[in-house]
Order: sequence, then structure tokens, then C-alpha cells
Amino acid sequence: MVEVALHASDNLSVAKQRDPGQSWVRLGIDVGGTFTDLVVLQDGQIRTAKVLSTPSPELGVFAALDKIGPVEIDLFCHGMTVATNALLERKGSPTVFLTTAGFRDILAIARQNRPSLYDLTQPKPEPVVPRHYCLEVQERCSVGGVLEPLTEAEIQRVIQIVAEQVERDGIRSIAVGFLFSFLYPEHEQRLGAALRKAFPNLHISLSCEVAPEFREYERFSTTAIDAYLSPALAGYLHRLAQGCEQRGIPQPLIMQSSGGVTSIAQAAAHASVALLSGPAGGVYGGAYLGQLSGYGNLLSFDMGGTSTDVALIQNGIPQVSPAAVVGGLPVQQPQIDLHTVSAGGGSLAQLMPGGGLQVGPESAGSNPGPACYGRGGTAPTVTDANLWLGYLPDGGWLGDAVQLRRDLAEQALRTVADPLGLSVQEVAVGIRTLANGAMVRALRVISVERGLDPADFALLAFGGAGPMHACALAEALGMRTILIPAACGVLSALGMALADLRRDYRRAVLRPLRSLHQVGSTLSDWAVPLVQQAHLDLQNPALQFSLDLRYRGQSFELGIPVQLSDPVECIEQQFHATHQQRYGWQDPAQPVEVIQLRLQAVQALPKVPLVAPDPLLRDLSVEVCPPRGQRWAWFGGAFQKVPVYDRLQMGIGSHVQGPAIVELPEATAVIEAGWRGTVDQVGTLILKRCLVCANE
Repeated sequence: MVEVALHASDNLSVAKQRDPGQSWVRLGIDVGGTFTDLVVLQDGQIRTAKVLSTPSPELGVFAALDKIGPVEIDLFCHGMTVATNALLERKGSPTVFLTTAGFRDILAIARQNRPSLYDLTQPKPEPVVPRHYCLEVQERCSVGGVLEPLTEAEIQRVIQIVAEQVERDGIRSIAVGFLFSFLYPEHEQRLGAALRKAFPNLHISLSCEVAPEFREYERFSTTAIDAYLSPALAGYLHRLAQGCEQRGIPQPLIMQSSGGVTSIAQAAAHASVALLSGPAGGVYGGAYLGQLSGYGNLLSFDMGGTSTDVALIQNGIPQVSPAAVVGGLPVQQPQIDLHTVSAGGGSLAQLMPGGGLQVGPESAGSNPGPACYGRGGTAPTVTDANLWLGYLPDGGWLGDAVQLRRDLAEQALRTVADPLGLSVQEVAVGIRTLANGAMVRALRVISVERGLDPADFALLAFGGAGPMHACALAEALGMRTILIPAACGVLSALGMALADLRRDYRRAVLRPLRSLHQVGSTLSDWAVPLVQQAHLDLQNPALQFSLDLRYRGQSFELGIPVQLSDPVECIEQQFHATHQQRYGWQDPAQPVEVIQLRLQAVQALPKVPLVAPDPLLRDLSVEVCPPRGQRWAWFGGAFQKVPVYDRLQMGIGSHVQGPAIVELPEATAVIEAGWRGTVDQVGTLILKRCLVCANE
């Protein structure tokens, strides 16, 4: 039944037809842990909405749509946390895992490496498929080919066992992972075809389709996760598609973890590609806006209600990792290279057994939310601290759904302050300082630990809480420029509305790089099936290739962008230079191995050019916008009265100098002393560190 509704393919049939001269209207909706954000792009203008997320995510989507009123949408792009939450909370579907005989325990054994190397008591994350649902299949392939054939009798035996478990335990999904299926997929394909015929209502994930890469544990883990999550995501997308059809809205394209969107049918078939779709939208949107403002090298800083995501953008391109670890489990799917910490506006502050103060990892979420929301929360959060310190207005509204109350924030802060014998002020400052420390460490991971100087980058701050902390983080890292987009509070939704169709392909190579000199073994030869598939899936796609390379004997690879015509010597030199930057050493005498050839294929969708909103164009001659009021807030180690500016009344070229507060429709910017901001042509507030200002 789900498949009937999810019929959209990866082409422009997902959009309504427009005359060439008409403007496209694009919709982006991001379902986060606390808020559901909406952006409509029309005639270069942005309309936004923000509502509280709901237990059934589609209800929040429809509530956001109802909030903006009737509008004719041409393209709808969507990202959500449905798959992420199902994995973290272990609320996926009962799944059977079928694997090569002798490898039943591989999901439980996992790898030897662990976060705390010397803590032998630390438990490993539980696999999504328990051992009693891991079944062995008599077959075996090796690097040289088939060792033990998969017989028809064995296929029928497996089907009978699975049928018994389906009837007894309500199994809804099957994952299949055989040894060396990335080289010899025939066994998985034959068993998969038989399973799909025998169980048409079950979801089937094959590792040769989900993650055709070597390293059996990571491949099997990804396939099991894909099978475990896909029924839940498909069910949500089915309900969403039905609601869109009733409202006359095109079926949504789904944001992938790697950036770019795919069809709703593709996402429903393989939930693993959309595991981190929400954060990916923000990075994609940030890279786009950064380019418009003339900044290609950025550290992206997205602070939401539950967590903070940081990412590296170089030359306008978000960095993509071939894999991620989510909930302690590896997922071998291309992902925007994010580093996440549990420091969001809703992160709870609590006392440790030894009497110290800790912020996160637990979050108040959207229900009950921070104490100041007045929805039943009693524990203090980062948002409560920011409100009490004056950065947020007492009595102000968030998304027209929540009114902030400073008195409730103070009550919550006292639950920590009184046992510690501290003042509310000291605890509020301490909570903010601890949250900032966690976020600074995250930004160091994607910059300093990769051989990059943060001072060479601009900090792109977004999310509902990001601009409140941006100046403090930039100062700690020695950064001199901050970008705060006009739609920073809903930037993930904006990034989704701007995204193009994307597919990622890969092929295992596993041979010395210099062997690609040989006729019949060139990069072009290896790329042929990938290119053919890309042209079947997309219309006139732009193709970008990369190689996963390593020194012989290394355990991990580096991704190196390449052209198919590049000489092997040039590729090798580029690898040595990248290795030097990342790890601080290189060894040109060591042979280099090619592990994987990757292809990123992108089909451009109609763009909607962004221009500054109408209120910004009223009077270009006004460079200094008068503040709309003042507020007591914590700056420079003391409370002082600072000007508060309405961002929508600041025209292009308008200046603001810290200390000050700038209120945006979905976020608040705290501008510390020593920072001076100017609104550019696309409405982005660009802050510059001004030492002269800091000394005044």
C-alpha cells in the first residue's frame, strides 16, 4: 500500500508544470526535535513559519502549511528526524538479518575500537537486530569468486525459517548481507528476488544495493539499519504524501544526508540515505548564502533546540564524508561531514554526583521544553540561562506558539544555584560558558584537528540559538568574521528549498593506484557502469568523481576529488599533500592504494534567486537603523542597558555596533563589544571583529 502512494521518480515530474516566463515557487520544510520550520521561496522573497514539532511529524508539517495560508507550490523539498529518532530510540521495525554461515555474530562483535580506549567496562551499542534474529545462509564468496554456491534448496529453507518468524514475531523487514557481495552480488540478488516474491509486504534491504563497499561489519551494520528504519520512514512518507495530495501540493523530494534531494520513493526504499537530512539542509543552505555574500570558506554552526551541528565548507562546497556514526553504529552512506554535540537551547543543566555542573546531553525537547516555555519543564536549560541574562525578551514569543517567562527560568535556575550555594547569575553565566565550551571544542574538531586555522574561515551562525553564541565562539577561536543570514532561524528549511536532485554511486576497486596505467583498468573503464546508472536515474546530471585512497596497509582512506583524465602521478601527489595537511606527515615512497571510486551526480532544479526582503529596500540612504528599544543584558561581565534592533527594519548597508541585540523573526543575535555588523545585498548581517571598537 505504501508503494502506491510513493511513486515520484527522480525527475521534474515531481513538480507542477510552469510556463518558461513564470516564477517557480519552492517550499522547504524541516522537522526538528523542537520546532518544525517552513520556508517558501517566491520571486526571490522568503516567507517563513515556525511551529512546535508534534509526535506525528506530518501534523507539524501541515500545521506549518496552514499557518502561511494558501499558496501554489511547484517544488516541495523536505527533511526530518523520523529515521534519526527511530534509530536513537530503537523504535524501528522487527528485522531479520541473513548472512553467510559462520558470521551470525558479526553485528554484536563489531569492532575493537571504542570511544574510551582503556575503559573495558563500557558497553558497546546494541545492534538493531538481536542475535536470535540473525540467521545463517549456506553460501560463500571470496575475493577470487564463489567458494560455496547458493542452492535453490537453501533459498527455500531460508524462506521457510523466515516465514515462521514473520508469523510468530511480526517481522516487518529483512536485511541480507553476504561476504564479498560488493564484488559478487549474485547470491544476494537471487535470495533477495526470492524473498520479495515470498514476502511482498515486507521490506527487503540487500547490502549490495545499500552499501556496496568492503569491510563487512560496516556494510552489514548499514544494511541492518536500512532495513530496521525503512518501514517507519515509508509509513511517515505515505501519510505525508496523502496529506500533500489532499492539499494539492506536489509530493515532497526528500533531503539526503549527503546534501541534495531524492525522490520520495527512493527515500522510502532506503531510509539510511536520509538519516541526517535535517542538518544537511542547513549546511547546504549556508554554503549557498555564503557564496552569495562572497564567502566560500566557512565553519557552519547550527545550534538548535536539542544539539549543535558544525561542518566545514571550503570553496563554497560542503565537505562530504563517506560514512557516519549515529547512535554509536556505523552507517556507510555519504553524509555531509557533520560533528554534533549535545549542546542546544534545550540542553538540560544538572548537578553531577561530585557537585559539579553539567550541561547536556539530555534535552528538554519540545515537550515540555525549557522551563521558561511554561509547558511543565522545571529543570534549567541553556535557553533559560539566555533568557535570564537578558538576551531573550521576557514575554517574547517563539514561533507564535510559546511565550517566554523569565520568572519560570529563574525558578529553574535556582534548583541548581541553591544546592551549589551560588547566585542565579553565577549559574546562568556558568551554563552558558559550559555550552560555549562544548561548541568551541566541536568547531576545533573540524578545523584545528584537520590542520586548518579557524581564523582563515568565517563563522556562519544559524539555528534558533546559533547567533546568540556566535561572537563568544568566534573570539575563542580567533575568528574575525561572522555571517548571520536573515533566515538563520529556518536555514535548514531554506537549504532544502534550494537543493538539487542528487544521487551517489560507488564501486570497489581495491588495487594499487599505479595499476590504473594499464589498458582496461583506467579510471574511465571503472566509471562506465556508474555513469550509465546516473544517466538512467537523472536528467543530464553534472558528474563529480573522487577516489578513496590510502597508503598500503592503512586502515582508513582519504577522499580525493579527481577527473577521469587526471594522470595517476597527479592523483598521487594530491593524495600526499592532503595526507600531509590532515595528519601532519606524508611518505611519497609508500605505494598508494585505490579502495573506492565514487560518483556524485547532480541534476539541477529550477533556481529561485534570492533578494533582500522588501522591508530592507525602503530607504537605502539610511545606514544606521535606530533601535526599537533597550534591554538590560549581560555583556562584559556585568548587566548593562544595550540597544535592541529589529532586524526587519535594518536596510541594506545598515550598521550596528556591539554591545547590542538584534532580533530576527526566528532567532536573536547577541553582538558583543568589539564587533561591528553591516547588512549586505542579500540580507545577511556580516559581523567583523573591530579591535578599535573593542578598545573604545
